[in-house]
Amino acid sequence: MHLEILTPDKTVFSGNINSVTVPGTKGPFTILKNHASVISTLESGELSLLTTNGIDMLYEISEGMIEVNQNRIMVLAEKIRPAEL
Repeated sequence: MHLEILTPDKTVFSGNINSVTVPGTKGPFTILKNHASVISTLESGELSLLTTNGIDMLYEISEGMIEVNQNRIMVLAEKIRPAEL
């Protein structure tokens, strides 16, 4: 799967991943390979991802949105910054 994490100013992350967990408006949810297409709003919270190289990454995000379509994922938020694991 390919993930892009974007703010209005820059691309925070762009790369291949095994999974991503996001803070959905109705609770956190995880996207895995071949997930159904979805567009959802996100609350402020933690976004975690696992790269195809086995690296865990954690970000703090403001409210935003996620779009998943054919193993391509886009996360848009006003503010995103790396968090401590």
